[in-house]
Amino acid sequence: QVQLVESGGGLGQAGGSLRLSCVASGSIFSINVMAWYRQASGKQRELVAHITSRDTISYADSVKGRFTISRANAKNAVYLQMNSLKPDDTAVYFCSASTPRQYWGQGTQVTVSS
Repeated sequence: QVQLVESGGGLGQAGGSLRLSCVASGSIFSINVMAWYRQASGKQRELVAHITSRDTISYADSVKGRFTISRANAKNAVYLQMNSLKPDDTAVYFCSASTPRQYWGQGTQVTVSS
């Protein structure tokens, strides 16, 4: 019922910035929470940040102070501004939306050079 499409991944330099976008379609007003996860090679999927329909925001300790999650006014898009990138940020980043059924985007690769 909800489709998610991520964009904005690619190559980044240590200390640089990237901005990820996730656009939701379908039953978008049933979404309670949108989130960004990431999964590095050989590691478990990690919750990076989430934002609720009430604009409550939470971040993983590893990205706190560097990443910012936000949503569009129409509430059908969520963004992840990634600043001060580190090589450890290299991962596939997934957008998620919960209704509370959880939907996933296809993922977008972020690679940060050493």
